Amino acid sequence: MRGQLLKLRFSLIITFLCFGSLLTSLIWYNYNVEPHRLPAPKKNLSSLSEPCKSCTEVMDKVAQSNTEISKKQEDKPEENREGNNKAAEQNSKISKNQEDNPQKVKEGNSKAAEQNSKISKNQEDNPQKVKEGNNKAVEQNSETSKKQEDSLQKVKEVIHKAVERYSQTWKKQEDNYQKFRSNLSSKCHGLEEAIITQNNKPVGSEIVYDGSKKTLKVTPELFSIFMKEHPFSNKTLDTCAVVGNGGILINSSCGEMIDSAQFVIRCNLPPLANGYEKHVGIKTDLVTANPSIFNYRFGALNGPRHPFVESLRRYGNSLLLIHAFSFSAYTAVSLRAIYTINDFESPIRPVFLNPEYLKSLLLFWRAQGLRENRLSTGLITTSLALELCNNVHLYGFWPFSNHPHDLHNLTNHYYDDMQAKKQFHAMPAEFDLLMRLHSQGILRLHLGDCPTGGK
Repeated sequence: MRGQLLKLRFSLIITFLCFGSLLTSLIWYNYNVEPHRLPAPKKNLSSLSEPCKSCTEVMDKVAQSNTEISKKQEDKPEENREGNNKAAEQNSKISKNQEDNPQKVKEGNSKAAEQNSKISKNQEDNPQKVKEGNNKAVEQNSETSKKQEDSLQKVKEVIHKAVERYSQTWKKQEDNYQKFRSNLSSKCHGLEEAIITQNNKPVGSEIVYDGSKKTLKVTPELFSIFMKEHPFSNKTLDTCAVVGNGGILINSSCGEMIDSAQFVIRCNLPPLANGYEKHVGIKTDLVTANPSIFNYRFGALNGPRHPFVESLRRYGNSLLLIHAFSFSAYTAVSLRAIYTINDFESPIRPVFLNPEYLKSLLLFWRAQGLRENRLSTGLITTSLALELCNNVHLYGFWPFSNHPHDLHNLTNHYYDDMQAKKQFHAMPAEFDLLMRLHSQGILRLHLGDCPTGGK
């Protein structure tokens, strides 16, 4: 709009200049013509007035434009007045805020001063508190160090006593063995009750979980999975090797001695390849499986199951003893394991550990002085071997983090350093009982390196 106005004004100026130039020419002509010349005819004058008509039209347009501009200029003051009113209102608010701010700033300054006063007070008190805290920390560190020293000293004493007892020449005491075995068999009946079969758990009977008070009714489908007869009934073996997973087996060269046993029992699906063969052997007749292994190693068997089946290949056609009825949460994944084994036609033979046997076994060992809520897999399999075999040899049973001979550091397992749950198992207490049986000639513990060339 503003550009149009400028154009119109510029046109008006040009028109006025043209008109002025024309008038100047006429005046000059009138005053400078010769006297004898006749005045110009009217006809020429009227013809000269024709250009003025176009000038008049231009002037009319300019006047009209000026009228419109004036009209808009008359409207703008109202808009400006409204804008000015708004600006005045905002300025009033700003002024009001400016008047209030000093009070708020004053209040804020007062709070800041109060906080600074508290900080100053704390700073004055802190040296004393820091000093007290440092003293407590030093005292706690001293107590912690003392406890660690005491604990290490106790471990050294236990190791020293164990080595002292172990250093004595071992000889089997047949009378002690027969007496202990008879007592264990009469209380626990491992050869008939350790494994669930169709004989000891018929359809309609109930399975009572040993880790809780829950029960499970035996259905025809579940019954069909059970082994028909106990695999150890009316059977006595000569030599059994129970292989624990302790770090003491590292570089032990015990593999040949282990494999020379008539019956080899292993715990919790341990690795046997990748260089471990020389130290732990490869022969397996029975291997246990805690269902927690199915969960954390094989994704509870909810995904691909082939890796699980492949991991069982190393154990051949051995018995797979599963703790399916310790806790109800373990039952479903244990059943999936058995279905997987059957679906892939694996040669391994899955069986269930009987929770009633575990309860009677716990009572038996408590009578021997053991105080714990749950028995370790190693003690369970050792108990079964003591009923099954005339000669029981234990390998990898050493619950301490130092080697018995030179006290060098050991990992918890020969294949990793994962720690056992202390709230479940009392490994040193169990080891003390096993050492007692070793000293009595009932079983034989193997600590340290094994001689090559067999037993």
